Amino acid sequence: MWSDWWVWVVAGFLLAIIEVLVPGYIFIGFAIGSMLTGLLLWADVLGGEGGVAPLLLFYALASVAAWIGLRVIFGKPGERPKIWERDINDDQGPPAQ
Repeated sequence: MWSDWWVWVVAGFLLAIIEVLVPGYIFIGFAIGSMLTGLLLWADVLGGEGGVAPLLLFYALASVAAWIGLRVIFGKPGERPKIWERDINDDQGPPAQ
């Protein structure tokens, strides 16, 4: 079962659905890692004959890499929002009559 590519892809989709339903960005890294593991098993790059341990190791490393990559791209939660000090209309004079 662990070497079946479709199991990993279905698990990735389920984790992605959970990510949509649960607030926070926790499950998206696991979903990407699972889908990547499934796609590489499908392409026979990983070769599922090595057993469960190498697959789980690759899954864990891919999940952490995906989570860190998304955090770098989209920013960290809790970063300060942009505060606008002046408005675009501040430089305009009175309306023309």
